[in-house]
Amino acid sequence: MIDQKLIIENPKLIAEKLAKKGCIVDFKPFLELNEKRHALILSVEAAKAERNRLSASVPQVKKEGGNVQEIFAKVKEIAAKSAKDEEELAKVEEDIKNFLLPLPNLPDDDLLPGGKENNKVIHEYGKPIKFDFKPQAHVELCESLGLIDYARGAKMSGHGTWVYTGLGAQLEWALLNFFISEHLKDGYKFILPPHILNYESGFVAGQFPKFIDDVFSLEKVEPRKFILPTAETALVNLHRDEILNEDDLPLKYFAYTPCYRKEAGAYRTEERGMIRGYQFNKVEMFQYTTEEGDQPAFEELVTKAIRLMEKLGLTFRVSKLAAEDISASMARTYDIEVYLPSVGIYKEVSSVSTAHDYQARRGKIRYREKATGKVKFAHTLNGSGLATSRIFPAIVEQFQQADGSVKIPEVLRPYMGGLEYIKPIKK
Repeated sequence: MIDQKLIIENPKLIAEKLAKKGCIVDFKPFLELNEKRHALILSVEAAKAERNRLSASVPQVKKEGGNVQEIFAKVKEIAAKSAKDEEELAKVEEDIKNFLLPLPNLPDDDLLPGGKENNKVIHEYGKPIKFDFKPQAHVELCESLGLIDYARGAKMSGHGTWVYTGLGAQLEWALLNFFISEHLKDGYKFILPPHILNYESGFVAGQFPKFIDDVFSLEKVEPRKFILPTAETALVNLHRDEILNEDDLPLKYFAYTPCYRKEAGAYRTEERGMIRGYQFNKVEMFQYTTEEGDQPAFEELVTKAIRLMEKLGLTFRVSKLAAEDISASMARTYDIEVYLPSVGIYKEVSSVSTAHDYQARRGKIRYREKATGKVKFAHTLNGSGLATSRIFPAIVEQFQQADGSVKIPEVLRPYMGGLEYIKPIKK
């Protein structure tokens, strides 16, 4: 959630920042609620002080032979009024919470307003490949090489699914093993989280309540649960409701999970095959940091994603997303996008984002400052490291050979028994 103090101090500025994300909000109702809350708090505190004063006077009144029943009656009267104020205060607090919950995170100041049209490419790695033969798209290559069985995937599950077979399954697993080994080298802690999460997990991640219809919910399970759309949703909840020690930060994690999303690709050429489906594999990086550690952590995650792409030898680029194109929970996002020769476009394979303290406020994720002992909200960051469902087709397309074979990136060969080429199946 957004820090309430920021809104109270400068509602106009916060409204302008949210407008960059396409969120138009009038803070007048919130400010009125805040004034009401302030008045009720003062009333409750004054009543408590008066009750304490009256109660403390009882012994002296008794000693002087006074009527303590009048004091008890007055205390009872004050307590009754105070109870009503406390009840009203609880309602006002709930109204404030309901006002703030749907609001997205504030975008960083340097982000352009608007959506994809204002995304900016900030780095390019390699040039789009020019083949001296007629190249094939990954769908045809995967079928001719026996890597993917789309027909049987559709038979078992429907549109937007596929089956990895033979060397295709090995290549997918090689990618995951390569990513995992690289993160372990960098000192990140490996996590295998549950795939079925509770409502609170989606709430802390910032996906609920607004985006609850975007996930696969287990409707008949009580309390309500859902299948994780990304490992970030699990990792951000590892330290929910905890107070961490500053000396332990940053905490660096990564997780492997399949990811499940409701919206699969359309039948457009650019989303054929594996480009967008209901289920895909991903290794996710995650960090918990201090406010001061936020920017270094962001740069580290971007660098790590770039390094993985460079080691694979793929042509790709890095884009800085405009305010409206980043997710509701995030303040900044860089996308790493791989080049797909068959359609001549780039597709995202990693999003590196910082939520600053937005998710931590929702999940009460805090740390104790060593120098002062003060408890502060942590900052949370995430980044794909990497998602395979677009890396796989990019490898097949970018490393295809004139004879219909595919050259395996050198870093993946140790995970494939030293195999250098995947060759067409002889019929």
